[in-house]
Amino acid sequence: MKGTASRSRWEIISSHIFTYFNFLNLVLAGLILVSGQYKNMLFMGIVITNAVIGIGQELKVKRIIDALSVVTATKARRYKNGEFCKCDIELLQEGDTVQFLLGDQIPVDCEILETDGMEVNESLLTGESLAVQKRKGDFVYSGSDVVAGSAVAKVLHTGEENYATQLVKKAKTKRRATSEMQDAIGKIIKYVSYALIPIGLLLFFIQRYSAGNTLSDSIVNMVAGVIGMIPEGLVLLTSISFILGVGRLAKKNALVQEMEAIEALARVDGLCLDKTGTITTGDLQVEELVPLSEEKDMKEILGILAYAFEETNATTDALRRYFPETKGASVAEKVPFSSSRKHMRVTIVGKGDYRLGAPEYLTENGKILARAEVYAAEGMRVLLLTHDKKEVGFVVLSDIIKADAAETFAFFRDKNVQIKILSGDNPLTVSVVGVRAGLPEAKHYIDARELPEEEEELQKIIGKYTVFGRVSPEKKQAIVKALEAEGNVTGMVGDGVNDVLALKDADCGIAMAAGSDAAKQIAHIVLLDSDFSAMTKVVAEGRRVMGEGRTIISNIERVSALYLTKTIYSILLCIIYIILRKSYPFIPIQLSLIGGTAIGIPSFVLALEHHEETIPKGFLRNVLRVSLPAAICMVGSLVAITLVGEWFSLSELILSTMHLIAGGIVSFGVLVAVCIPMSRVRFALCLTVIGIFVGAILLLPGFFGMAPIMHLIMTLL
Repeated sequence: MKGTASRSRWEIISSHIFTYFNFLNLVLAGLILVSGQYKNMLFMGIVITNAVIGIGQELKVKRIIDALSVVTATKARRYKNGEFCKCDIELLQEGDTVQFLLGDQIPVDCEILETDGMEVNESLLTGESLAVQKRKGDFVYSGSDVVAGSAVAKVLHTGEENYATQLVKKAKTKRRATSEMQDAIGKIIKYVSYALIPIGLLLFFIQRYSAGNTLSDSIVNMVAGVIGMIPEGLVLLTSISFILGVGRLAKKNALVQEMEAIEALARVDGLCLDKTGTITTGDLQVEELVPLSEEKDMKEILGILAYAFEETNATTDALRRYFPETKGASVAEKVPFSSSRKHMRVTIVGKGDYRLGAPEYLTENGKILARAEVYAAEGMRVLLLTHDKKEVGFVVLSDIIKADAAETFAFFRDKNVQIKILSGDNPLTVSVVGVRAGLPEAKHYIDARELPEEEEELQKIIGKYTVFGRVSPEKKQAIVKALEAEGNVTGMVGDGVNDVLALKDADCGIAMAAGSDAAKQIAHIVLLDSDFSAMTKVVAEGRRVMGEGRTIISNIERVSALYLTKTIYSILLCIIYIILRKSYPFIPIQLSLIGGTAIGIPSFVLALEHHEETIPKGFLRNVLRVSLPAAICMVGSLVAITLVGEWFSLSELILSTMHLIAGGIVSFGVLVAVCIPMSRVRFALCLTVIGIFVGAILLLPGFFGMAPIMHLIMTLL
């Protein structure tokens, strides 16, 4: 159950065959073979079927996972025979010359030979969505997208050596995790394993030397007691449920790196996230123009600046969307924006020198810089326009809020998941963005530098705030730990190196594929679409209903009650019948009938069901609430039948028949209980398996070691 579903075929097959429980079942089957009562080996059919189903399902999901790729391009333009012709990317070889045009996805790692203003989105490498201009000699990486210009490049890596391929490989690295459910099931299996051999030996000796059974019957009774204690189907179904969950999430472009993270996802009630890339798109839009002088042709000048350069970036794109191109202007000289200059410049014939960029790089006027700071504190980005080094006005821009941000927040609010925004930006800026994005709670903000260092003190005040600004990586980690210490199951959504510590300690760490390698490596789940709104698809099926994880965990809890009821009553029956020195009430073929109809078939149906139920904490408590009373009821009824039967001197065949019927009634009662609230599917399921059980005991009484029903009725009357 540990690790990812992307294992080798042999690993998958061997993990389902060479198990502790399969070994125990094989030994028990050997004992039945020695006894000569071959029909009681029917339980091995279930063991084999479980293994085959498990192998088949995991191999199916393996194909889905292995098919995932960051690179979606299938064709490339390769230079051959004097021209560029399209070919399959699988045909590309190192040293080939290829051409990239606007809109292309780069399928292989390359070195630029010639470029015509090509810019690429390298978010896979840097986590930044802003375009990067490429020049001759620069490298471009597979998975990047051409957002401007064109280029001719030389192929450096193909296939498995590509950056994107290596990225996916790293994302599939196996890591181990623990969970409440895993711990509970592990403890149950551990203690049952310890009890199996001594209880089995004691039961055999009691059956042979105290209950007066033959050697053959003693072996059969002992095997019946032991196989009832083994919750082999629970282990298998848990694995299959997780594996299927991984596959379904993969279809939603969510790569689950730890299957157990699905449980954490199901129980998350606190979600921490950054601002950029989650709430905002990383693109910009013009909000307003703020004149600082009497110059009246500010719009016309900006209409020249926006279109003066072939290369574009987020800023020029925003300007072009807002300002129409100014026709008829003559540009004598132009200097594009650079990260070092922090501004762009054009010299217009007859007008002079105009610059647009960061205010602190274009002026030393304290009042103007203070006004710029006011806008910055409100979540805006401010550019200053100057004319011959004199301040003309501000261009105020804002991050574009994702269109579905409000819907996303509403979804989590509806699911009682509290949101915490952890950002390195100014807390007021982040607060404004959060409120605009549809999170009214974002008005409650604090500068993380003011937070106490002591964890206990942090826990006391953390619930008062939604936005935490100026958050260091260490403080993000501390906030996540504080939320978990308060009893919250905490998810962390991040994409940068500064998120790694928080991702590592979160119950469910979720990274964007467009983020840093470190974030993707440490995260439990990677969103290949790099879209925070995809979280609603990940934790929800269809139209914003309960999610993959919640469905899976709820279903596992449901079927666990069925399996653990059998385990508990089998242990209690063994102990009680050892003390009473009586024959064990079941033989293996009878347990196979009860287990197959009341547990086996229903568990596979219920495990794959979709519903809208919430998942409370306390896996073992939730399961025992159903299974323990049911097990006690089973033991009480069987022991009562045994004692009353001896009092009235009923035959072993009649007692066996009564035990089987009572066991079926109690087991189906448990099934009905876990099916509540009853749906059409669940009702049909209950009727079907009860019908199979009744049909079996009516039509094949001898095969199942019981008397004909009419004979039973006549005896009791």
